[in-house]
Amino acid sequence: MSDSVTSTPNQTPDAQLDLRGTPCPINFVRTKLRLEQMTPGTLLEVWLDPGEPIEQVPDSLAMEGYPIEAVEDRTNYFALRVRRPLASA
Repeated sequence: MSDSVTSTPNQTPDAQLDLRGTPCPINFVRTKLRLEQMTPGTLLEVWLDPGEPIEQVPDSLAMEGYPIEAVEDRTNYFALRVRRPLASA
């Protein structure tokens, strides 16, 4: 397959957003604003704190129509990979 938009956990994100230390719901708002600035189909990696941020932000993004591709548990934070949909959400 020559499709360049494949869902692989090791795919390099097109952009990163470090929101460690950012409270809810500001981290969700910043993530959504960043996604809206990106080209449709691109991948954003967001760094979130454990607890409420990693529990709330992925669910909120999914409800807004953003596909969650991966959530990785790293030391002291989580890396959330979310894609900007090709069609506007």
